[in-house]
Amino acid sequence: MRAWQFEGAGKPIALNQVPEPEPGPGEVVIDVKAAGLCHSDIMYMESGGASMPFLPMTQGHENAGVISALGEGVQGWAIGDVVGVCSSGVRPPLGMFTPGGFADKLVADAPDLARVPEGLDLALAALATDAGMTSYHAIIKVGRASAGMKVGVIGYGGLGQIGTRAAVLAGAEVHVAETKESVWDLARAAGATDLVRDAAEWAGRKFDLVVDYAGFDTTQKALDAVKRGGTVVHVGLGLPTFTVKAPTILGRTLAGSLGGTVDDIEEVFDLLQAREIEPVYTEIAFDEIGEGLERLRRNEVTGRLVARFGD
Repeated sequence: MRAWQFEGAGKPIALNQVPEPEPGPGEVVIDVKAAGLCHSDIMYMESGGASMPFLPMTQGHENAGVISALGEGVQGWAIGDVVGVCSSGVRPPLGMFTPGGFADKLVADAPDLARVPEGLDLALAALATDAGMTSYHAIIKVGRASAGMKVGVIGYGGLGQIGTRAAVLAGAEVHVAETKESVWDLARAAGATDLVRDAAEWAGRKFDLVVDYAGFDTTQKALDAVKRGGTVVHVGLGLPTFTVKAPTILGRTLAGSLGGTVDDIEEVFDLLQAREIEPVYTEIAFDEIGEGLERLRRNEVTGRLVARFGD
């Protein structure tokens, strides 16, 4: 079968032929129908794959498809079920520590499966398994955005667009910091109250919560924006390190959020199907995944890229 694989530092992702997988106990094989492209894919490539247990590694951690084989002991699932796969951060994530979904088939643990509701487009289902889950979990479950709160969102990309809308639906007053002014109208349409290019403009604004979906050394700006007793949730991995001024942490909470849960994905599925959240995304073909990652690297993507696989 076909698989897009990272082969090592300094090498572009390569389209290779690999053996078809077999499910082990508690696992299923999924015929992949759609896979989202994420900045994390690029981050792992740029780090040289140092944390990957083996190379080449089939990438892709944002996947949806149809179960085609069941391993021993799998209960509650059947061949033909339509599923998304949760990259929870609890088990080794697909595409980084185990082969992912930039391939015709992938193996996943049965507890990591989220049931896709009938009629939900599989490109949206794939997108929900990371961009949806991660953004939703950070702002609703970790940040606890709710009615009456003043919330800042840093970065209006694939995650920020969903996090913004989720906070608006929760009743919060949402402000967005985004350097790419071409997406400001999209943020306003999602319900954002105010937009700035640089979160530094929020200093002293006494937000209850700021969620940083960018991570380009923006954490200090988030801390400067929240009030005492407020919370900053760090999600984005734009840069591998950041620094903060120690006194600005005192009296504030700085939390990291990684991934989410199957419940988070299924809650996002419901919001997508109800069209309460309508993320911007662009579909590409399986053969375009390599170039799609380069487009992400060059910051040429609005929203999310999702590869749709042929029938």
